[in-house]
Amino acid sequence: MLESLRNKIAAGTGITRDEALYLLTKAELLALGGLANGIRRRLHPENSVTFVVDRNVNYTNICESRCKFCAFYRDAAAPDAFLLTEKEIFSKIAELADQGGTQLLMQGGLHPGLGVDFFEPLFRGIKRLFPHIQIHSLSPAEIAHMANVSKITIGEALCRLKEAGLDSIPGGGAEILVDRVRKEISPNKITWKEWSSVMREAALLSMPTTATMMFGSREMPEEIVEHLFRIRELQGEGGTFTAFIPWTYQPGNTELGGETATGAEYLKVLALSRIVLDNIANIQASWVTQGAKIAQIALFFGANDLGGTMLEENVVAAAGCSFRLNREEIVHLIKNAGFRPVQRSTLYDTVGKY
Repeated sequence: MLESLRNKIAAGTGITRDEALYLLTKAELLALGGLANGIRRRLHPENSVTFVVDRNVNYTNICESRCKFCAFYRDAAAPDAFLLTEKEIFSKIAELADQGGTQLLMQGGLHPGLGVDFFEPLFRGIKRLFPHIQIHSLSPAEIAHMANVSKITIGEALCRLKEAGLDSIPGGGAEILVDRVRKEISPNKITWKEWSSVMREAALLSMPTTATMMFGSREMPEEIVEHLFRIRELQGEGGTFTAFIPWTYQPGNTELGGETATGAEYLKVLALSRIVLDNIANIQASWVTQGAKIAQIALFFGANDLGGTMLEENVVAAAGCSFRLNREEIVHLIKNAGFRPVQRSTLYDTVGKY
């Protein structure tokens, strides 16, 4: 079966769910990596690897969702609960701008008191002070939550946020887009259809988006496959996904507990992502959860992008995972793997070459 799939993939023909499940559960790791690497080279023949200089600003850790897999959230009454002031947020963005950064990834919890009217003046202020910074912020869960707090539709919320300065939407909060899994690990969070509805509304406004997958918690292989095909189908319906980012569940300090996926399991899922998602241009390696060495290997398993430098990262770090890479280290990593480093914008325009 592997040979017939190899011919099918080489011809650019999309595979089926059953074929994807076979690759995930039966194919050898190196064989799967070879198939994914062939697609990567076809889509990105220039032999470059991209990255963006960005910063995560977690504006609050107060969250009503209380996901079992999350070590970052706090209840409002917790002694270490916080909500950053506008001044504190601007100070963090100024540090990003001083280092030549171009992307702001602002995400937090589902704060019970924050509606759209909290973010509108904030985004306008960011655009006034830092007009070159791309506001790539707020997950679908946050957008759906603030729309509910503001008693408006998701479409209305997105229109107002876009007018205020929101440029693009990251795909956080996807976890596994199968409600059986979501009910077990994040029962208070939006359903997979609600997640996808935010992305559909964003596409109607021509807002770029990304998609993610957190795996290695409580899902079955069939559900990983279903997640990938649901993303593929959303993109085929007119989606605006510029990239897909799979990453592994980090169990430290969480209610859910358990163990994280191995490096080999991560590479298998990454490679399958590149094979299934042939209608999404970029696959991002997660050095934040895997570290530099596995991220470097991932460049031969379908990934063509190393994401952001992340001048600040708190959510994964709260689970005890603290890999850090600066711009110089990312450039060195890419060169040592035999590729050309390219600093990009959020929308994959070239910012600089090394």
